[in-house]
Amino acid sequence: MVVLAAALALASCSSNKDSLTYFEDLQEISTANMPKSVPLKLGPDDELYIMVNSEEPKAAAPYNIVTTAIGERENIVDTNISPKAQTYIVNTKGDIDFPQLGIIHVAGMTVEELQAYLTGRISKLIDDPIVTVQLVNFRVNVLGEVLRPGPVKVSRNRYSILDALADAGDMTPYGIRDEVLLIRDNNGVQERIQLNLNSSEVLTSPYFYLQPNDYIYVKPNDVRKANARYNSENGYRLQVVSTIVSVSSVVASLVIALAVK
Repeated sequence: MVVLAAALALASCSSNKDSLTYFEDLQEISTANMPKSVPLKLGPDDELYIMVNSEEPKAAAPYNIVTTAIGERENIVDTNISPKAQTYIVNTKGDIDFPQLGIIHVAGMTVEELQAYLTGRISKLIDDPIVTVQLVNFRVNVLGEVLRPGPVKVSRNRYSILDALADAGDMTPYGIRDEVLLIRDNNGVQERIQLNLNSSEVLTSPYFYLQPNDYIYVKPNDVRKANARYNSENGYRLQVVSTIVSVSSVVASLVIALAVK
C-alpha cells in the first residue's frame, strides 16, 4: 500500500509538472514572423543529385552520368538513354568529381550556389544549360519518448522540429515537452539547445528549422523513469529467485541421490 501510494503521488506530481499541451501561451488569434531557415551548407558525405539539360540533349549528355546494370557509373554517350541515377558523394575533402569539369570543391556551398556555379561553368561550353541540383540524403534523428524513434528521411529543404516530431509519430504522454534537446554539429562545434514546446516562442526560434544530421531527444518524465526502474528491479529479483530455486533444486537432487546410496 505504501508503494502504491508513493507511485500515485509521483504520478500526480509529474502530471502537474509535465503538460501534454503544445504552445500553452497562444491566444485564439495571434501572428508572428516566421524564423528564417538557415541555408543548408554542403559537406562531406552529402549525396547530391545533379542533372544537366539543354535544348540540344547531345550537348548536355557528357555532363551526366548513368549507373549501369553492373553498378558502374559512366558518362552518357547515347542520348536515347534516360538516366535513372546521377548522384555524387561529397568526399572527406569536400569535393566531387564532375564529368568534364573535374574536381569541384563544394563544401560550404548551398545547393543554390552549386547550381549557379555549375550553370556558369557549363554555359561557357554549351548554350543555355539547365542544371538541377538536389540534396538527397537530408535526414534527422528523433530519439527518446516518441512513438517511432529513429532516423527520418527529409525530402525538402525547409524542415522544422514540428515536422520531425510529426514524422516520428509525436511524443508519447511520458515525454517532457519543455526540455526537448536539439544536438547539432555546427562546423565541428557541437551545439546543445533546450527547446520548450510548451511555449510559442519556439515557433520563432532560430532553431525551429532543422539541419541535416540534427538529433532531437525527448526526455522521459519521472513516471517513465519510475516504471523503468520498477521493471528493472522486478526483473532482477525474479532472476535472483529463479537462480536460488534452480540451485536449491540441484542441491536437493544431490542430497536425495546421496541418501539413496
